[in-house]
Amino acid sequence: MKAMILAAGKGTRVRPITYTIPKPMIPILQKPVMEFLLELLRQHGFTEIMVNVSHLANEIESYFRDGQRFGVQIGYSFEGRIVDGELVGEALGSAGGMRRIQDFYPFFNDTFVVLCGDALIDLNLTEAVKQHREKGAIATIVTKTVPREEVSSYGVVVMDESGRIKAFQEKPSVEEALSTNINTGIYIFEPEIFDYIPSGVEYDIGGQLFPKLVEMGAPFYGISMDFEWVDIGKVPDYWQAIRDVLLGKIKNVEIPGYEVAPGIYTGLNVAVNWDKVHIEGPVYIGSMTRIEDGATIIGPSMIGPSCHICSNATVDNSVIFEYSRLGPGVRLVDKLVFGRYCVDKTGAAIDVQAAALDWLITDTRQTMPASPPAEHQAIAELLSVDSK
Repeated sequence: MKAMILAAGKGTRVRPITYTIPKPMIPILQKPVMEFLLELLRQHGFTEIMVNVSHLANEIESYFRDGQRFGVQIGYSFEGRIVDGELVGEALGSAGGMRRIQDFYPFFNDTFVVLCGDALIDLNLTEAVKQHREKGAIATIVTKTVPREEVSSYGVVVMDESGRIKAFQEKPSVEEALSTNINTGIYIFEPEIFDYIPSGVEYDIGGQLFPKLVEMGAPFYGISMDFEWVDIGKVPDYWQAIRDVLLGKIKNVEIPGYEVAPGIYTGLNVAVNWDKVHIEGPVYIGSMTRIEDGATIIGPSMIGPSCHICSNATVDNSVIFEYSRLGPGVRLVDKLVFGRYCVDKTGAAIDVQAAALDWLITDTRQTMPASPPAEHQAIAELLSVDSK
């Protein structure tokens, strides 16, 4: 069976991570989110998978290649061009990306599934396709019911008693919401869907194709299913996903490495004197990371590979990406560290290099920074990255 993963977006709401990592490659404890999708597709018999790529396309293609090591076949549709020797992404929209593949050569010749490349799911795709076919649908959205107080964060799907889609509401207020069923970005289509998608233009599934199907009275349905769905659309979503994995709330993601003490997991060759640090799980520490004496790590926290946590530094409820060095006495609470950026859990980012704070947080592959000027101590406190 055939499927498509949507992977061409720039991921603007997950910046600064997506400056250098495309959304489908964002790691969930060292494993790209798209890899989990491939495993799910293979499990349900979808072994021929097209992926549209644009922003940082090489990152995706060089990791997944032809899909052989994942037990599937993968093809790529690049959306963009070369300008002055550089690849420039020019995404065609989700529906436009589908159409480009079909126009190149008809690939989707039977029922097919389309998934957004930035969510962790454990959906029974076999059952979803079965229900789609039973309804005689040309298009189906897999929906999920959320508590009414959460509807304002999602696109709401309004259906009649038979499941036929009547309308959409984009992030309605709690009072105005006509439904608690939300769009999960999981779609099932018949090849006839291409009769509704124009060629050669940017065209969106949710914003253009679906309203058109409703307007024309096409056999367009929603099916509400109970499944695990972790959207990584924004930095706070990613933050929560890592926390939930460490807390054991996401059952299809295992914490990698070795459990060296209850709730404390490490990769290979972590340099630490366990008697001289204070660590409260759940915590994951990546391989070749050094943790100096006097450091404190309080979970749920993740420290990536090849990091260096200096003496008396504190990492509390935080996510630290690979090659990060936290200076002596630095205190990180509720922070995400990615390269030269320190991000709070609302998504607000600080460029520590531009703020002349790279003595606090720097790359382990760089020469150690000089001691900080005294006036920078106050700046650090304002940024909630406290140096003691």
